[in-house]
Amino acid sequence: MNTFRTSKPLGGASWRKSSRSASNTHCVEVALLTDVVGVRDTKDRDGGTLVFTPGQWASFTAGLKRG
Repeated sequence: MNTFRTSKPLGGASWRKSSRSASNTHCVEVALLTDVVGVRDTKDRDGGTLVFTPGQWASFTAGLKRG
């Protein structure tokens, strides 16, 4: 898997936090863009971003749903 970490902001990204982490301070935010999916720490938004391809993200979330 060719995941990478970047300290550059993803321009035009609309970040969202899971509704399941509403009162939890240990959560991440996700930005779905056309060619990449960004993931960052809610408490450290400037600390870098993990970037995945849409296919990698789909595999990851499918695995979560399967358990």
